[in-house]
Amino acid sequence: MTPQIPGYLLSFESIVRPLVTIIALGLIWLGAARMPASAKSRYATAGVLSAVLIGWVAVAQYLGAANTYFATADTAEAGVPTILFGLLIPLAVAAIALWRSESIARLVSAIPLHWLVAAQVYRVAGGIFLVLWADGRLPWQFALPAGIGDVATGSAAVVVAALLAQNTIAAHRVTYAWCLFGIADLVVAITMGAMTSPGRAHLLAFEAPNLLMSSYPLVMVPTFAVPLALMLHGLVLWRLRRGAASAERLAAA
Repeated sequence: MTPQIPGYLLSFESIVRPLVTIIALGLIWLGAARMPASAKSRYATAGVLSAVLIGWVAVAQYLGAANTYFATADTAEAGVPTILFGLLIPLAVAAIALWRSESIARLVSAIPLHWLVAAQVYRVAGGIFLVLWADGRLPWQFALPAGIGDVATGSAAVVVAALLAQNTIAAHRVTYAWCLFGIADLVVAITMGAMTSPGRAHLLAFEAPNLLMSSYPLVMVPTFAVPLALMLHGLVLWRLRRGAASAERLAAA
């Protein structure tokens, strides 16, 4: 049986989802405007990426609303929880696209690094987990680490982006630390989500299992918001590594 969805959660998600989508689209077109290529190539790459992003959001919303990912003891123990596919497939597609497409790599490289970091300010929306816990709708074992970690990561993104924009001496070290913290927060949230939800990994919160995370609209978090955050962290680390490699080559020359 699906849990009762509070009206405020539906309203909250209907605002946050398009906002996050607009942020991601803004990054794509910012990169397109700055990438070293012809106008046709730049706008074609940005157009394809925009269409893929919008298609991803639409598919995630459709599958989530159809309860495709809803976890019960029977469905989750039958095999791999379906929600993992919603999480991992977008990450795999993004990694392959960055590896195989030179135009996508050039576009991503053209996005100012501080904007890639600042984009994750949307993580403060994870504070909704704390609201839902206080309302008795999420177990504390998941809501507290996920909510506090997301709010901390999203708030720190603004500070880290400002340091990068000012090109301070410690900016890159701080960015590395921020990325590792943000990724760790997501890993903890995913782990605690699995451990508090029906399925083989269910070890906590038996008296009030975490049914809301696999129900629409909150299921958009693990199938859209979390993969997007991991992509952004991955792109920041990729850019930092490329920048360090370029600096080493210049120093050697």
